[in-house]
Amino acid sequence: MMTDSPRHTPVMLERSLALLEPALAVEGAVLVDATLGLGGHTEAALERHPGLTVVGLDRDTDALAASAARLSRFGDRARLVHTVYSGVRDALDGLGIDRVTAVLFDLGVSSMQLDEAERGFAYSQDAPLDMRMDRTTGVTAATILAEYPEDELRRIFYAYGEEKLAPRYARSIVKARAEHPLERSSQLVQLIIDATPRAVQRAGHPAKRVFQALRIEVNAELAALEQALPAALDALAIGGRIVVLAYQSLEDRIVKRELARRTQSTAPAGLPVELPEHKPEFSLLVRGAELADDDERAANPRAIPVRLRAAERLRDVA
Repeated sequence: MMTDSPRHTPVMLERSLALLEPALAVEGAVLVDATLGLGGHTEAALERHPGLTVVGLDRDTDALAASAARLSRFGDRARLVHTVYSGVRDALDGLGIDRVTAVLFDLGVSSMQLDEAERGFAYSQDAPLDMRMDRTTGVTAATILAEYPEDELRRIFYAYGEEKLAPRYARSIVKARAEHPLERSSQLVQLIIDATPRAVQRAGHPAKRVFQALRIEVNAELAALEQALPAALDALAIGGRIVVLAYQSLEDRIVKRELARRTQSTAPAGLPVELPEHKPEFSLLVRGAELADDDERAANPRAIPVRLRAAERLRDVA
């Protein structure tokens, strides 16, 4: 049996499975693990629920290969699909599955992607500036740095990194690339450090937000989530449950907004009686965003920023 190393411990595993448990234990249960990664959440769910089938989605072919080996002992109870999670409906249709009983999203960059230096996700390790979650398609971070105009670089640093020094960094990148291409993470990190006032450097690594912004742009992460979340909610049967783990505020806002929309009554203001068709589709299972407990945060640093939200389907929409 494969187990997780300390680096690869699934975040909020017990809490996620506890929230999903009523939907995993029903006869014919199907869980969509929309961000399969190394398969830690899926392996635990399959071990604990012998009647469960998991549809595991991932855009990263390396992660799929690793998970396929890890989950091979479960046979066709683990059905893996190479796709971005925005393709969840097509993936289910391809498997002949209409509705599912549970969905899990564990968002952001995976442990494997962070730990493999050559992927270029980590500002702490020198590597080619790739950052593609799916290395079979798409543009790299190096291409973006080479080709995007200054105003577009500034936009993505603001929008996806919430970086106050976006104009300064965009200007520095355009100036530097005129002299030599920016192809490695160490080059970009040094450029950012050189462009950052010393007082700001003391507040944390100055490259963190720029690397986040580039990763989100390379992988169109927020656009994919905005498509994936409604599709996943629509795929849930009545009584079905969803758990979403988000690691930065931009993702969490999308999740919060969509769950708020689905858990509110649509009755017009002033209507004396709420009609059945106006009742909320979903109910929230946790108040606000839940954090990992102190013990997990101490044992697994990747649990520190996580925000968990969860909901249960109450009714179908005609």
